[in-house]
Amino acid sequence: MQIIQHSEQTLKTALISKNPVLVSQYEKLDAGEQRLMNEAFQPASDLFGPITLHSPSDWITSHPEAPQDFEQFFSDPYRKTPSPDKRSIYIQSIGDILKFLKKKKPEDAFCIVGITMIDLYPRDSWNFVFGQASLTDGVGIFSFARYGSDFYSMRYEGKVKKLKKTSSSDYSIFNNYYIPEITSVLLLRSCKTLTHEIGHIFGLRHCQWLACLMQGSNHLEEADRRPLNLCPICLRKLQCAIGFSIVERYKALVRWIDDESSGTPGATPEHSREGNGNLPKPVEAFKEWKEWIIKCLAVLQK
Repeated sequence: MQIIQHSEQTLKTALISKNPVLVSQYEKLDAGEQRLMNEAFQPASDLFGPITLHSPSDWITSHPEAPQDFEQFFSDPYRKTPSPDKRSIYIQSIGDILKFLKKKKPEDAFCIVGITMIDLYPRDSWNFVFGQASLTDGVGIFSFARYGSDFYSMRYEGKVKKLKKTSSSDYSIFNNYYIPEITSVLLLRSCKTLTHEIGHIFGLRHCQWLACLMQGSNHLEEADRRPLNLCPICLRKLQCAIGFSIVERYKALVRWIDDESSGTPGATPEHSREGNGNLPKPVEAFKEWKEWIIKCLAVLQK
């Protein structure tokens, strides 16, 4: 086990920058937001901790890449930001990947993210990915395949029974494809991957500063260890990209968790694909995250 522990000064520079313009921008945040973000470089913080690597197969070890601080994010010439006529995020159920999404992207879309039950293999040298995204094209995709409780069991029904070569426009192979039971854990895992991939589309690269949603994950155990929240450095990046009140954002997240009455459209293995019933929203796995948000709100609203 290895802990990646950056110095207080390194984290402070990664968050605030030494660029006077960006320092001035940071100082214009309200006192509560600065108080929360400053937790990034407080050694005794119980809100944001260091990254822990458990094995050589974890993402940072197996996929070396340069870290991205706030100044690098802000200065990235390829980073896109929403505009009044391109500000919607579309989620599209599909059986193909990024090229398909690029063709289907609506005119008013800032980005479109596909969801699929097909396991994703972007290149032969990788075992699989939970999701992938294109920063420049505003498209991404993630797979539910490995999030069901039975994926690694012999009874998993989503395996391709027979390889079949079809044209690129023939999607019939995905007809009646296996849909897992919708559980609280599956919803939590999916929220992590969906928001991670959308973070990439907003210009956030893999986080190497603190435990964070934007850390890469190379296997399910690592994905489960990754928190659902952004660290302060990545939170500042996202706030810069789209603009929001952190207090209002966190209050809205608590309301979403508490609002169990809002049904989740979907299906279980017992439901047909054409079923239009609403399922209760399973949020049991979000309890710990809700407690974390409430702690953050206490810091923000002192």
